[in-house]
Amino acid sequence: METVYLETTIISYLASEPSRDLIVAGHQQITHEWWARRRALFACSISQEVVDEISRGDPAQVARRLAIAQALPKLPVGPVVSELAAEFLRAGILPQHAASDAVHLAVAAVANTDYVLTWNCRHIANAQLLKQLDRVCARSGYRLPAVCTPEELLGGNANV
Repeated sequence: METVYLETTIISYLASEPSRDLIVAGHQQITHEWWARRRALFACSISQEVVDEISRGDPAQVARRLAIAQALPKLPVGPVVSELAAEFLRAGILPQHAASDAVHLAVAAVANTDYVLTWNCRHIANAQLLKQLDRVCARSGYRLPAVCTPEELLGGNANV
């Protein structure tokens, strides 16, 4: 079974109220569709970094997000992950304020997951940055997982 690391935006979109912003609403709908139709085909996991991020904000929303997350296994964020995330930042690929994004990618790379699922297209699902991040991973002895949105992982085969 292929593995998927669920970045914070996935849990947030699953738990949030429908947005009035058409693009965000579309992303929410696609996320719900992926969750209902495709999630069972993958071994999904998160990390403590996801838990930390979804634990901030409105208490009612936090509770909804944590309820979704509690059933998901957590990948470790140990010294190796911290070092790879720091290397992403030191290389100047990700800005310091995107340290959490660096951790998400490092967790998934160190755990050798197949995919990172995200709606964060600024620092995570960004083709130009991914090319550079992949080089850092390779130098460090890791493979950067395929990074995609739920729309890209919906599958085109009706039999899947």
